[in-house]
Amino acid sequence: VVLSRQYGSEGRFTFTSHTPGEHQICLHSNSTRMALFAGGKLLAGLRLRARQLRDQVEQIQKEQNYQRYREERFRMTSEST
Repeated sequence: VVLSRQYGSEGRFTFTSHTPGEHQICLHSNSTRMALFAGGKLLAGLRLRARQLRDQVEQIQKEQNYQRYREERFRMTSEST
């Protein structure tokens, strides 16, 4: 468990992982009012945002892999020169 906290009805949270690898996020609400009126909208919004974040992470990984490739090619070119 990296982060386990209770928050108010609004706000943001962030965390920094010091270990690489896959991480899972589990969110839940203890508000019955939220479940009755906006549960569907809330869950749909969370799913959308989670998908957007996953896509951003994938794009960052692709960029990092590309930079590693470029660095390796540059090193090979420098050594052969």
